[in-house]
Amino acid sequence: MSTPAEAYRLPGISPKAYEHPADRAATAALASIPMLDYVVRKLIEFGYERALRQTYLGASVRLGTDQLPAIWTRYQHVLSVLDVSEEYDLYMTAEPIANAMAFGAGKPILVLNSGTVQLLDDEQLEAIIAHEVGHILSDHVLYRTALQILLRLGSQRLPMVAGMPLMAVRHALLEWSRATELTCDRAAAIVTRDPRAVCKTLMTMSAGARAEDLNLDAFMRQAMEYTESGVSLDRLQRLLTDLRQTHSLPVKRVHELLAWVRDGEYDRIVGGEYLQRGQERAPREEAAGAAAHYSERFKELFRETGDHVNTAGKQLSDWLKKYGDEDKPPKGGSSAE
Repeated sequence: MSTPAEAYRLPGISPKAYEHPADRAATAALASIPMLDYVVRKLIEFGYERALRQTYLGASVRLGTDQLPAIWTRYQHVLSVLDVSEEYDLYMTAEPIANAMAFGAGKPILVLNSGTVQLLDDEQLEAIIAHEVGHILSDHVLYRTALQILLRLGSQRLPMVAGMPLMAVRHALLEWSRATELTCDRAAAIVTRDPRAVCKTLMTMSAGARAEDLNLDAFMRQAMEYTESGVSLDRLQRLLTDLRQTHSLPVKRVHELLAWVRDGEYDRIVGGEYLQRGQERAPREEAAGAAAHYSERFKELFRETGDHVNTAGKQLSDWLKKYGDEDKPPKGGSSAE
């Protein structure tokens, strides 16, 4: 039996209260890229988000009090704890891979894969839903929707002249996307009031096996081994592996979450001491703080991306006008397989 949401509720909490420094820094870096927002909005404007929505929604089931009500109740608990007044559509789709997502630049929606629901217990499922709601609250959905579009298009779909700039944009968005996961793991921890439950969820989804068949303590030791040991060549290989991922590697996410808990910030937030909406720093101050924190690791990547995006903006607009109809659903509705 779950604890009533009112006992956990954090009135007026700002997502900035639990934002990971890497997320803050990567977002500031993206904001400094000339015309990036233009490129992102053009991708969405020419129908790709609409096609993506219909891909998911045409073959999915919308949840509610009369459709998988147990999951719906967990979802309502998440919204209440994070003091969210708006209700976003929640769907479940037949997909065996354990995953979930939030997307939509206008009105965001949440999608749970059936593989996720079958694999996780109730507490873990709540952690996943809280993680995805965290993406919406932190305004991650615009860039994440653009990234989903770029990943679905693939570099082979782009002409060489526009493909190179968009590949640079994609790499920048991938780095940013990995950083956002660290913020949303924190959101999941404060909703469930159990950081170990979030770690258990990451372990379960990594193994594809139920939590009762796995050893959480061993997985947490593995996380420490991955992030804190190894020769320089091992660390370089991990960096190269990271670059290809949309999500930070699970063991790294466990390490980052537990470090945050040890620092005491988690306890302060659940104890009622947190930044509230309307108290956030000005964007310029956020950017300055981010720059101080951000490592040199990806400065060159973002600089290179900025050099290309000005040219990519017009190229992308022209190319989408010419080729965009291929991915748009036919008038009158979406096609079904």
